[in-house]
Amino acid sequence: MNGLSTILIVVGLFLVGGIVSFVKQQMPRSLIVLLSIGAAMCLVAGVMRLEVWS
Repeated sequence: MNGLSTILIVVGLFLVGGIVSFVKQQMPRSLIVLLSIGAAMCLVAGVMRLEVWS
């Protein structure tokens, strides 16, 4: 597990926490969807960069 994959996974989890917070605050759906897409991209990129796939 290298540094970049760790950073991407941590940022993705941080954004997931933001999604939960925004849903509780009843923020606009478009903002939640945009944040969800960003979190999913970060998590997928971080997991795909892990060395276990080689």
